[in-house]
Amino acid sequence: MSAIHNRWRVLAALSLPWTFCSASQAQAASLPLEACRLQSEIAGGGVAARCGWLSVPENREQPSGKQIRLHVAVIPSLRLEPAGDPLFVLSGGPGQAASDFYISIAPALARVRRDRDIVIVDQRGTGRSNRLDCSFPDESDITFSDPQQLRELTRSCLSKLPGDPRYYTTSVAVRDLDDVRAALGYQRLDLYGVSYGTRVAQHYMRRYPQRVRVAILDGVVPPQLPLGPDVALDAQAAIDSAFARCDSNADCKRVFPNIAGTFATLRARVKEQPVPLSIPDPLNAEPTKTQLGTAELGAAVRLLSYSDETLSTLPLLIHEAEIGQPQGLAAQYLMIKRSLDTQIANGMHFAVVCSEDAPRWHERPVADSELAKTYLGDTFMQAMRTICEQWPRGPVDAGFGEPLQSEIPTLVLSGGNDPVTPARYGEQILAGLKHSKHLVLDGQGHGQIAVGCMPRVVADFIATGSVQALNDECLKTVAPAPFLLSRSAPAP
Repeated sequence: MSAIHNRWRVLAALSLPWTFCSASQAQAASLPLEACRLQSEIAGGGVAARCGWLSVPENREQPSGKQIRLHVAVIPSLRLEPAGDPLFVLSGGPGQAASDFYISIAPALARVRRDRDIVIVDQRGTGRSNRLDCSFPDESDITFSDPQQLRELTRSCLSKLPGDPRYYTTSVAVRDLDDVRAALGYQRLDLYGVSYGTRVAQHYMRRYPQRVRVAILDGVVPPQLPLGPDVALDAQAAIDSAFARCDSNADCKRVFPNIAGTFATLRARVKEQPVPLSIPDPLNAEPTKTQLGTAELGAAVRLLSYSDETLSTLPLLIHEAEIGQPQGLAAQYLMIKRSLDTQIANGMHFAVVCSEDAPRWHERPVADSELAKTYLGDTFMQAMRTICEQWPRGPVDAGFGEPLQSEIPTLVLSGGNDPVTPARYGEQILAGLKHSKHLVLDGQGHGQIAVGCMPRVVADFIATGSVQALNDECLKTVAPAPFLLSRSAPAP
């Protein structure tokens, strides 16, 4: 599940004076750090930090064997004597680097940084931590639907990886995380995880409960849920909800009558005959050849539905494409494809999914005939099965897929119209969290940390360490962005 958080890309990171951990922490620390600047082309900015490297065994069962380096960054607290528990930020994907993700949300965590350090660890296989990557086709490539060619590409990818993908699972990564904690001299930590990062956070909470003071789980992946079979179904539910909201709004319904029907007609047309196009590249305006077929349409619609702001443009883009102006949707596809190619380390992504989810897909059987009824279709799951048949499986801890039972104070965040981790996922984990609260934001998509007054609510929760008496009244004013009715209308 990719971490495209459009609302955060426009936010600039702050560059502020240095402090680090307290004297007692510094004495215990064994990981040397130097002044650095985290940069991200994806998020469009940079953040001043202190960076270092921690060497760990690739195979944890062979401590003296091959070592890999984890890239670690500390954004120091603004206080001379920060709180003893830093906030560790865990990103999504799987396959996204935490350093890229943090830059996009740094302003939302500014209140937290006043009092405590923020720690960023590029999870093994991502970013600068021995990134496991190789070129892979997307669903618009004919190779994606050809099992034999896909098997060959998978074998080729495996042969090019700079590490053994068996040792890049969540169960291994949480041991890295605790090594970083110890090397930096922290006794306890706070956790913020988004999307797949919530899986990492929950497993760390399970394995090292004494090390976690509080946790924020944003866009929850329940441990008991194998990811994959529900992707197309959840994406369809989110777009159906958006179309229903358009129909219930007088202005939207007037400009785009029966938008669901228009979308179905467009999808049937491009399925029958993809539309070849030459459009200006969205970034450099160079003429670029592409097409709008069902795969390109599905990718654009799915990723635009991750944020209420970008989703608000969909009725207009669909309407334009249906009347013969598909350039807007095609341009969105090109931007999304480039962003995903840059953000997600494919090798690490498959290392996680094929080891942790594929063996459990039989527990959540969804017929291809049901997937075929969705706008994403059944191609994704068929391809994932083919890839995971070839991919070597790595270690997964006993009890990994069991619901978490925890006394740790936990704040659970969900978007009311999240296309990939819907609010019901957050509900599923609450029974095992003895001191928790679930906040569901009306009409929002994937990732809530920067929505409305959520930065203050999260900062208050971390400061008090309790969900009791947490004041979240300000979140009741959150509403989805109004639909964009024309190109000349104000931005939503």
